Parts: sequence; structure tokens; C-alpha cells
Amino acid sequence: MGPTLTGVNDSPAAPSGALSETLRHELIAFRRDLHRHPELSRQEFRTTGKIKARLELAGLNPVVLPGGTGLVCDIGPDDPTRGRLALRADIDALPVPDTKNVEYRSTVEGRAHACGHDVHATVVLGAGLVLADLAAQGRLPRPVRLVFQAAEEVMPGGALDAVKAGVLDGVERIFAVHCDPKVEVGRIGLRQGPITSAADKLLLTLDGPGGHSARPHLTTDLVMAAAKLATELPVVLTRRADPRSGLSVVWGRIEAGHAANVIPQHAELEGTVRCLELTAWHEAPDLVHEVIDQVAAMYRAKCEITYQRGVPPVVNEAVSTELLRDAMTARHGLHAVEDTEQSLGGEDFSWYLEQVPGALARLGVRPVGDTVKRDLHQGDFDADEGAITVGVELFTGVALLV
Repeated sequence: MGPTLTGVNDSPAAPSGALSETLRHELIAFRRDLHRHPELSRQEFRTTGKIKARLELAGLNPVVLPGGTGLVCDIGPDDPTRGRLALRADIDALPVPDTKNVEYRSTVEGRAHACGHDVHATVVLGAGLVLADLAAQGRLPRPVRLVFQAAEEVMPGGALDAVKAGVLDGVERIFAVHCDPKVEVGRIGLRQGPITSAADKLLLTLDGPGGHSARPHLTTDLVMAAAKLATELPVVLTRRADPRSGLSVVWGRIEAGHAANVIPQHAELEGTVRCLELTAWHEAPDLVHEVIDQVAAMYRAKCEITYQRGVPPVVNEAVSTELLRDAMTARHGLHAVEDTEQSLGGEDFSWYLEQVPGALARLGVRPVGDTVKRDLHQGDFDADEGAITVGVELFTGVALLV
């Protein structure tokens, strides 16, 4: 083990797995350091180095994943009778300006931890330090693996790279948290079954001869074709797919033309395809292609479709969800767990759950009494740092339960 931490206790963990006051302050400082130095997907070299150094100081042996960003760290020896419990954090930031007026504001222009991954990383680090201390005392009931994953913010997500690198080898169950500014600090949101949605990207490129706007009948009117695709595809899908699946298309970019009296030769539409239900997600590409081909043919537009698979829904396994509930209520009471809705956002934690059972909890980060509505992926996003203690105790609690 590394040097002894002092504070309320002489070690990071009390018998129940609670944090010492010294470790709590250290983790807040660690999170603020990450917040000041956000790194985009697959560029998280400094972040990886900081986490690795702290784990090594605790006497652990973290291993950096292929590509140089992200790492994995085992606590406790392999147990031939049971697999490891994995705790996962994502570590990348977003290309979003930090607009907050705080002393730990991002020092990197145009980049910010606007999704809370700095909190996620700190929570798993803190849990790892507590669990390592318990393991050294012979009080850790099962082996644990920490997974710090790069590139969650880019489709189809760095989780696929981590799985390919073998982070799930020997893992029996996996857990994660995600910051939620709608949930008050000190509480978590849980849901059995799907808790996020599938998210894919769609790019359409339309081509045709173009021509004078006075003679549209002699041209391929790509503006009209693009407009029809933009409006008809979402509508038709509501009648071709089970409405309970929540299959939807939302456009983020439409470009066509440069002059009022010229029908262009090229147009583009780009957006996202989202879906609440796994079976419909598997069927979505064929259905989307079919509808697009039909609408484009009506306007004699040549259409090239680029359908980029993103992530399936995160589907929380029942036993894992209840383990999180038990761990949270044991420390904070029944009121500390609230039911949460299924989000239309995507999360690549879903790829782990395609391989092993597990669950994701929404970690409350809204300050008590704060009535300002904030959202993720915005420059003013911040987290009440009391959530770090809650997250660490949640993870250490579940590790002691199973």
C-alpha cells in the first residue's frame, strides 16, 4: 500500500467502507484538476496518467489500455469460485466551451467536462482506493476490477475497444453511474430494464442534374426532395414501426443550394436515429433505408445513405439493479433511491451489458434547493461535489454486498 492517509480514520475506509475526511477532500481536488484539464475522446493521455499515478501510489498495478488512453486495475487476487465485480468510469470530455465562473473552470479553450465524466472517474478512483485498503486488511469479500474507459462520447463508443482489450475477462457483473442534473445530490435514480436508448447517426447525400428554378420539371428538384425526406421519414416511421419502440429520426443539419433561382445538384441531411427498444433497434436500418429509397425515387433523386451504428440501449439487469438499490438504502435510507425514466440519450455502457449482467445508476448532482434547470452537454453544467462521496459509498457498498 502507499502512504497512510490520515483524517477521521487512519485509512481511506471505515469498517463500513465510508470515506475518511482526508480522502474526501483529496477526491474533490482530484476532480477539479480533471475539470481544469479536459481531454477529448482518444486524447485522454493526461487524465489516464493522473489516474494511473494515484492507483500506483496506493500499491496497485494499473494497466493502460491499447491506444494509450484508458486503463484497467484489479484489486484482490482472482477467486476460482467467483468472477470479478467491475466498476466502470468514462473519462473523456466534450468540445464545448466552459461558461461557468468557478476557480476550477476549464483551462482548455472550447473543451469542458460538460457531461460529468470527471465525476465518474473520480468516483471509481475513490472506490478503488477504499476497496484496496479493505483488501489489504483482508476485508474485501470478492475481487474487483476498475475500468477507466476512453472515448464514450464518440460513436460507437470506446467501450467496444475496452471489451476487445479483454476488460471483461473474468468479470461476473459490472456497474456504472452517470451524473444526472435532474436528481438531487444524495440520491440516485434506478430503473430495471432499459434506462437509455439506442442512438445511431444518419447521413443522406442527394445528387441530381439541377437547373433553373423556372423549369423544375426538367430537373431533379433536390431541395424539394430533401424537404420531403426531412419531413416524411420521421412521419412514416411512426406508422411502419411499433409506436412503443420509440423509433424516431431528428435532423441536425440540412444543406442545399447557393442561389434563389438555381436548383442545386447536391444536398445533404444529417441527423440521429433513436430507439427505446432493442428489437426495433436491430430492425431500424433496413426500415430506414426502405423508406428513404421510396421517397427519393418519387423525385428522381440519387440518394446515398450512410447509416452509422451507434450504441444499443443500456438494459439494466434486475439482480444488479437491486444490488445497487440495497447498497444505497443501507447507507442513505429508502428515500435516497428514486425511480427514473428511460432517457433518449445513448450510453456505450450498453456494450458491456451485451456480455455480462450489470446496471447503471443515475447519480444525483443537483445542489439541494437549486431550482435552476440544467442539462448535460451544456457549458454551464456542474456537479455538487457531495455526489463524489455518494458515488464512492454506493460502489464500495455494492462490492461489500456481493
